[in-house]
Parts: sequence; structure tokens; C-alpha cells
Amino acid sequence: MGFLNSIDISATGLTAERLRMDVISQNIANVDTTRTSNGGPYRRKLVVLKEIDNQSSFSDMLNAAKGSSTVGNGVEVVSIEEDNKTPFNRVYDPGNPDADSTGYVNYPNVNIVSEMVDMISATRAYEANVTAVNSTKSMIEKALEIGKA
Repeated sequence: MGFLNSIDISATGLTAERLRMDVISQNIANVDTTRTSNGGPYRRKLVVLKEIDNQSSFSDMLNAAKGSSTVGNGVEVVSIEEDNKTPFNRVYDPGNPDADSTGYVNYPNVNIVSEMVDMISATRAYEANVTAVNSTKSMIEKALEIGKA
């Protein structure tokens, strides 16, 4: 694996974590949105990531089949999906215009605490990728200094 490949891998991580932070921010901003353009309350969004599978040559596939240690190729965003598994938060508020016939209002399925935990996780992963890029740059600089001597 070369220096540029490691920077490319870190760059994919930076892009993915930045998108995660954007989606988490959107979830937090819509924590009280009871009516969207679709008519219902806002649904929490989740970013789905996967490893980039870039085995193109026969030797790459052979090495993978032998179980030799391989380095990944980074991550890519598969989709941004709505969380349909978590139910809406029902709150009794008969004066709210969005209340149903029993006086309950459906609020988004966004939990501020879990969103903040996810935000901290995404921030730490972003910082780790920045550190990896900076370390790679430092190694490249040191290698060039050795070449000059």
C-alpha cells in the first residue's frame, strides 16, 4: 500500500463522517417537527456505509481467498435511510393542531441523547482520519528528506 492509497482511504472516511455529522445535525434540528411535506412527523435519518470493494485483478482475489491480510479501500455511502423501526414519540397535547382525536401528538422518533452520542462518535472518527492523513503527510516529508541526504 502506498502513501497516496492511505490518503485516499482516509479521504473516503472524512467524506463519510462529514455526511454522518450533517445527517445527525438535521435530525437534531427536526426534533420537534410534527408536520413535514409528507404530512406526518419527521423521521430520523441514518447513513448506511459500506467498505469499497475494489478487487479487480485475479491476484487480488487469490490473495483474499488465501486469507492473506488485505488493506481496505475505504468506505462509501450506500444510502441515507429513514428509521422506520423506531416508533414516534406520542405526547398528550390536546391543544396542538396536530393532535389526533384522542389528543395525542406524534413527535419525531429522534432521541437527542443518542444523536449526541452518534455526533461524538462521528467527530472522533473524523478526527482519527485527519490524524491518519497528517501522519501520512509527515511520513512523506521524512521520506523526501532522506532522499535529499
